[in-house]
Amino acid sequence: MTQTDIQQLKSLGLAVVNTELEAITALRDRINDTFAKACQLLLNCQGRIIVIGMGKSGHIGNKIAATLASTGSPAFFVHAGEASHGDLGMITQKDVVLALSNSGETAELLTLLPIIKRLATPMIAITGEPNSTLATTADAHLNVSVEKEACPLGLAPTSSTTTALVMGDALAIALLEARGFTAEDFALSHPGGNLGRRLLLRVSDIMHTGHHIPKVSDQALISDALVEMSEKGLGMTAICSASDDIVGIFTDGDLRRVLAQTVDVHTTAIADVMTTECKTGDPDMLAAEILERMQRHKINALLIVNDQKQLIGAINMHDLLRAGVV
Repeated sequence: MTQTDIQQLKSLGLAVVNTELEAITALRDRINDTFAKACQLLLNCQGRIIVIGMGKSGHIGNKIAATLASTGSPAFFVHAGEASHGDLGMITQKDVVLALSNSGETAELLTLLPIIKRLATPMIAITGEPNSTLATTADAHLNVSVEKEACPLGLAPTSSTTTALVMGDALAIALLEARGFTAEDFALSHPGGNLGRRLLLRVSDIMHTGHHIPKVSDQALISDALVEMSEKGLGMTAICSASDDIVGIFTDGDLRRVLAQTVDVHTTAIADVMTTECKTGDPDMLAAEILERMQRHKINALLIVNDQKQLIGAINMHDLLRAGVV
């Protein structure tokens, strides 16, 4: 491929971006009272938002439905071709229909209009033709017309699908803000994602408890602490008094410092070399908060205590890695 060929491909790609950017920019003037009316219809919906479309508009509609559902507006997509063969039974009077068609004259959608009207289900149309059947029948019409498609033949839906998608995003985010939808609400609908884990996972969900907690008596020797650390594999051990209060911690880092001093681990008490002011965490803290605390203090493990400062758990960086928090 010659340099000329490369430059031509770049020019063609840039032309598409510029054409679609112009189409999106034109939407600014269409975020108007009609847009607000559409939002109000969706906010008043007591059922579900039923998104309907065909072809490329159907693909865009499917994505819009997913965005609405994940941002606090219960929605699902119905294929217009399937709707007239039974799926229309999903629609009730409590729902709101969001219909997409660039021409506004898609036959499969027009077939559904009498049924939607009979149900008295509110309908919002997203089309590129304000005078189309779908647009004039709808309770609110959102105009996503474009001056031209990015396709040089003017055939493949490109700019028109982009503007429809942007309008759908505008609806979803406006509703999100109006509902007071929070990051934690978003996480509840995305428990398997990184955000869900960071906003929902608590220390109590992943910490080591019971006999899995590394701990030794303050009367123990360094060698006893090393055996406990090796068995529990957390890179540290708590040092506890006879009443089970935490009096210190001994970590891998402490061990390296001790060995550098040629201390006899078989005769030296752990109380002589432990760190007395150790950092602790709360079981109700988010795992992400514990991660931030560990990173701030440059430590790889934490002891978890209850309100009475009693040892109830332990956690280290590997636990956070396995949980997908890091």
